[in-house]
Amino acid sequence: MNIDFREAGRQTQAFGLAIGVHLLAALFVVLGTIDWVPFRKDEPVGLLIEAVIVDTSALQEQREAARQAVEREELLQQRSQELEQQRQREEQRQRELEEQRRQQQIEDQRKKEAQDRVEQLRRERERKLEDERLQQQRELEKLRAEREAIERQRTIEEERLKQLEAQRDREEVQQRVAAEAEAQRQAEEQQAFESGRLATKSDAYEAAIRQIVTQNWLRPPTAQAGLDCQVDVVQIPGGEVISANVTGRCNADPVTRRSIIAAVERAGNLPYRGFEDVFERQISFRFIYDGE
Repeated sequence: MNIDFREAGRQTQAFGLAIGVHLLAALFVVLGTIDWVPFRKDEPVGLLIEAVIVDTSALQEQREAARQAVEREELLQQRSQELEQQRQREEQRQRELEEQRRQQQIEDQRKKEAQDRVEQLRRERERKLEDERLQQQRELEKLRAEREAIERQRTIEEERLKQLEAQRDREEVQQRVAAEAEAQRQAEEQQAFESGRLATKSDAYEAAIRQIVTQNWLRPPTAQAGLDCQVDVVQIPGGEVISANVTGRCNADPVTRRSIIAAVERAGNLPYRGFEDVFERQISFRFIYDGE
């Protein structure tokens, strides 16, 4: 509800002016009824009484009019006070609404700032994760390059050792040729005796190799229980490993296969002392992982 307080004020002022005019007129009438002449001529009694009666009635009417004017003035003042109170209430309500709007704006601004902070933190976290991912990728590439370099060096070393072995084999050929006949004879004589003993010792030899390789194995996360792979190893007397490869049957992924080869190479020397009679330059054994 919109109230024009200026229009109400003008109406109140006009009404007050009208009341004032009426009161002034009533005052003039009352004053007009008073006899201001010091000396008056005697008049008939009957006529004087009638004049007094007429004047009294007019005075009552004037008093009644004045009373009504006062009542209207009081009603107008009361209405003016009510309008003023209503105006004050409206102003108070407008101030409260304005305060509510201001508080709502503050709350909206606070929520927006909080959302902005959350968004900023999210972007920073994503940027950090991306940086970490790139760093890990660079490290993996570096490790891959180092591993490839090691693999190339290992291949070169293997080839060099093969050449040395070939040269040494050629030097030993003549010595073996002279001793082969004797060795063959002795071997045939003891073959029956040694066959059972060597079979048992070969099993122990393979178990010893499997144990030392397992101890040096760094299990990758992709390795699963039930792993069973055949590993071929080239070694020299004394147990020094020349090369190792996973061949034949193997249920491992490429990463696990490489970890097995690395375990053989990490062992350095395979068991030799006590197994000289079952030693072979090229051996094969089963690498097993049952999850324990």
